[in-house]
Amino acid sequence: MIAAAKKHDVVVSTFHNRHWDGSIMNALKVLKSGVIGEVVRIECRSGGWNKPRDWWRSSKSISGGILYDWGVHLLKYALQLVDSEITEVTGYAKRGFWAGKTKWGKDGIEDEAYAVTRFKSGVWVTLRITSIDVHPKPGMMEVTGTEDTLWWDYDNHEIIVKKANKTVVTKGKNPEPQWAKYYANVADHLTKGTPLVITPEWSRRPIHILDLADRSAAKGRAIKAKYS
Repeated sequence: MIAAAKKHDVVVSTFHNRHWDGSIMNALKVLKSGVIGEVVRIECRSGGWNKPRDWWRSSKSISGGILYDWGVHLLKYALQLVDSEITEVTGYAKRGFWAGKTKWGKDGIEDEAYAVTRFKSGVWVTLRITSIDVHPKPGMMEVTGTEDTLWWDYDNHEIIVKKANKTVVTKGKNPEPQWAKYYANVADHLTKGTPLVITPEWSRRPIHILDLADRSAAKGRAIKAKYS
């Protein structure tokens, strides 16, 4: 699609509306302030202990697997925070617990899958989507820096810092999402030549990670990223 778009001089984009979620907008602001220090790792997580629904997302062959639904949104947040090339991805997966208890049988999605993405800068990002975790950590994203830790869900965030021998937690509400900015950017790109924010190359990155993670889990080894 990228090659065809270039050949015919047309625009390709993906509706990544969550690029402008209030939670990630706040996280970008916090990182820009320098309060986190140097970013070391980012954790993306979702799920708990619950049987998958009997719908298309619970079929491995239809959906692509447990990482593909919410995983792409969470990875997008991480990629907004990490300005570096992907070098390799390692994937892990557990299957068999829920599969026989859904209508999909052996074609059921994984019970849990986990991916570790290594970046050229030295930062790493983990992604875990689970349906077998009885004690999940709070929040869907967590950024660990050399100074502080920031975690957030859709509505709330916390900044945790060590001061002397005390742990200080600052809580706050995330701003409202600004999804209309996606459409405004596409319109400005088409009419004014404004650079496109969600390029097809940008959209490819989280999907590339998910594909590499799935193949890595099957092969039992890390797989190098490919930039074309």
